Amino acid sequence: MADQKRMANYELLRILAMVMVVVLHFLTHSDCLISLDQSLDSVRILGTLLEFFCLVAVNVYVFISGYFGVNSSFKPSKAVTLLCQIWFYALLIPLVLSAAGVPVVAWEEGRLNLYGLVQYVFPIETEHYWFATSYFMLYLLSPILNTAVRNMSKKQLQIMLGGLLVLFCIIKSISPIPFVTDRYGYDLSWFICVYLVAAYLGRYGFPFMEKNGWAIYVGSCLAGFGLHLVAWVVCQRWTSFQYYSSVPFHYNFIFCLTGAIGLFYGFSHIQIKEGRMAQLIRKMGALSFGIYLLHEHIDVRTLWYGWISGIVNPTGVRGIGTFIWELFCSIVLIFAVGMIIDGIRSKLFLGAAAALGQTRAGRKLKELDGFFAIRS
Repeated sequence: MADQKRMANYELLRILAMVMVVVLHFLTHSDCLISLDQSLDSVRILGTLLEFFCLVAVNVYVFISGYFGVNSSFKPSKAVTLLCQIWFYALLIPLVLSAAGVPVVAWEEGRLNLYGLVQYVFPIETEHYWFATSYFMLYLLSPILNTAVRNMSKKQLQIMLGGLLVLFCIIKSISPIPFVTDRYGYDLSWFICVYLVAAYLGRYGFPFMEKNGWAIYVGSCLAGFGLHLVAWVVCQRWTSFQYYSSVPFHYNFIFCLTGAIGLFYGFSHIQIKEGRMAQLIRKMGALSFGIYLLHEHIDVRTLWYGWISGIVNPTGVRGIGTFIWELFCSIVLIFAVGMIIDGIRSKLFLGAAAALGQTRAGRKLKELDGFFAIRS
């Protein structure tokens, strides 16, 4: 969402955030998390600890957008490109899988599933990808949010953010029962909160967090993990606390937010010299969103772990060594395939943009970009 040249250290953070997303999905599909109805073992403890260190990924991704986006211009052309990128995966993957003989949601027992088909054609409206839906809508709202932040005083922003955080984060973080309006941070309202927090910090800073980013990140993750373990022990005796044992896993849990902010500020101290490495990091950062769109497609999300584990662990052996090996292979394979595919997609889009730029529609879209340009 930023117009200026992207900083390599934050692009590295963007890549790490996508690695964390893959880890989160791996832990879910591989059944390596602590469960209330199962005894503790080394794999589940390690998996759950890793889960808490990766839970910040979604908030980090949105935080980067708000921190830099508040000083950027909204571009309708970027919104169109983002939507086309989502369509590229939503429409192309079922065609490839069908050609390979893999079942897809659009077909059930040889018959057309209309709702499955609609999820391909309208991925935003159907939440084909919940993150992409909220992220795309957040970008559409970004000019309104940015204008508000730029025109409000520091005190006004503090009051507004305080109210939003109390409503969407603090109260739910201590409540032993679920709220009807709470979607655990999987929605646009929470993305707006994170975006505004990042925009505020981008304008006014927070010296304490800037100096202690790594400590805040590690402390927040360990606090969430410890709270979950305590809740697990309590739930073995009192089942009425079962809901709260899941709260530390929610994206709008207070420690998940502070952990994301801490990790962001931790990366602010990383220096990457300009050169080939910085250029490579920027390229990989730009392609990272495609990795999400690939492995979280509705026809792929429940299958990719089985494909990979069938190759790297065909006997299904369970243990710490196997857990680490499967996790490593999953990250490497998904990133390798994702980077290649999105690299091809990127080149196709650049060619299409060059051709469409000469058309009337292309010129009109560029003209629309000019209406939102920030003027000093």
